[in-house]
Amino acid sequence: MQQSTLVRLKENLELKKPTLVVGLPGVGLVGKLVAEHLVDELGAEKIMEVYSPHFPPQVLVNKDCTVRPVSNAIFLGKAKENDVLFLVGDHQSTTSQGHYELCSLYLDIAEEFGVPRIYTLGGYPTGKLTYEETVLGVANDTRLIEEIKTYGVEFRESEPSGGIVGASGLLVAFSKMRGIDAACLMGMTPGYLMDPKSAQSLLKVICKMFGIDVNTESLEKKAEEMENILEKLKEKEEQQAIQEVKPSEEDLRYIG
Repeated sequence: MQQSTLVRLKENLELKKPTLVVGLPGVGLVGKLVAEHLVDELGAEKIMEVYSPHFPPQVLVNKDCTVRPVSNAIFLGKAKENDVLFLVGDHQSTTSQGHYELCSLYLDIAEEFGVPRIYTLGGYPTGKLTYEETVLGVANDTRLIEEIKTYGVEFRESEPSGGIVGASGLLVAFSKMRGIDAACLMGMTPGYLMDPKSAQSLLKVICKMFGIDVNTESLEKKAEEMENILEKLKEKEEQQAIQEVKPSEEDLRYIG
């Protein structure tokens, strides 16, 4: 089967121990929102594109009515004086084989640039229509945990209980085999809709880690819009619960 294709937009790049931040689409789009926000705020430059037969068979329509194939991309930016690579994009793999192939490709890129640490970003689904500011973490080495805890990340025994599906988990596990430190950071989210509020909590943690401040106005605006939607969903849920509890007229006839 044809493998994924890496297109290099910049050659002969010399980076000094860059951190890799991964924010691909996932639960609540939390990781994607954070990584793309940082790409914009730090003025990161696209240096690579990834195309794969494991992505959905579709094209995306641009504002000018032209089309482009779905893809993922690597951006290069700076957090203060430190180089940071961002892996963002349109989709994760639609096949199990593709997840492993693409993760291997991403780790090849990390090795090429001498990446010492990877942070994968995602959402932790609670299934509840309530907001929690908590950010959960897992790491590929216990020595990383105490350090990452200082930024306000919680580590809970055997959580997430169902494991982590997709690139966010695979990259953390397999990076250890390449001698790269890695952690997955997850914002708590209902998991039903895009969740910019959870993304704000996760963004705060990342900014602490890199010692930077970024404008969060656009995320705040999205969070307000989604909060209104969630409030309506809560009202609908409560109404349905009342209707289920309320006895019918037929039931009332049999009350003595």
